[in-house]
Amino acid sequence: MPAIAAVVIGVLFALPLLWVLAGSLRPGSRVLGSLDELSWRSLIPTDATLHNYVALFQGEFGRAVFNSVLVAAVTVALGLLVSASAAFGLSVFEFRGRGLVFAVILLSFMIPFDAIAIPLSSLFRDWNLQNTYAGLIMPGIGNGLAIFLLRQFFLAVPKELVEAARIDGLSWWGVFTRIHLPLSRPALIGAGLTLFTFQWQSYMWPLLIGTEPSKQLGPIALGTLQGQMVVDYGQVFAAAVVLTVIPLVVLLRLQRHFTQSIASSGLK
Repeated sequence: MPAIAAVVIGVLFALPLLWVLAGSLRPGSRVLGSLDELSWRSLIPTDATLHNYVALFQGEFGRAVFNSVLVAAVTVALGLLVSASAAFGLSVFEFRGRGLVFAVILLSFMIPFDAIAIPLSSLFRDWNLQNTYAGLIMPGIGNGLAIFLLRQFFLAVPKELVEAARIDGLSWWGVFTRIHLPLSRPALIGAGLTLFTFQWQSYMWPLLIGTEPSKQLGPIALGTLQGQMVVDYGQVFAAAVVLTVIPLVVLLRLQRHFTQSIASSGLK
């Protein structure tokens, strides 16, 4: 019975996604028409076409997807460097106020980013960072949850190993790059996925900062498609599929490492 219930629940969750996929393969004028009479044709289009995807990438949406991929990739690369360095310092070095600093970091990822997005955007405009890749990337680099995950994993590295490396003459940078980072691959992947999902699903910040079409990200371009006077639902559904498939592939490919990093973040 539990297995059957799990299958039924999984199918119910998948039905809306299948309908969106089917709608993306239909002409825009026939997407909502498939709901007039519910049948298997509502989920399996008999008139499937790739016209919606072709038309979509002939416009500005292709550039927006490229921007999203670029911004997310740079955020992950720089964010991991910053988060891993901060986590290393908080886990290895003893200094006065270390607990307070860590508490502030914990508090930072409990505050919704949208609550500070508007005043922060005013500051970025004063710095002439509006409609720049730097303005889109910078807020996603410092992520408190990523620092927390990496710090907890770094605490599990045996101190004896670090002491032996220091006795052999290895610098702290060498300890960081040759001991902690190689041993923390699952945690790095988990933190990278955290940074990636935060940046990929961000909407308010790129809406405030990336106002020019050349600097728009995927979610903003999708919102623009929905906001036109005449809505082509076929292209809207195709855009939704593209923006869903990319992170889905990444998450499915790396989910084992993400689960392992979460499970071991409290081990010492």
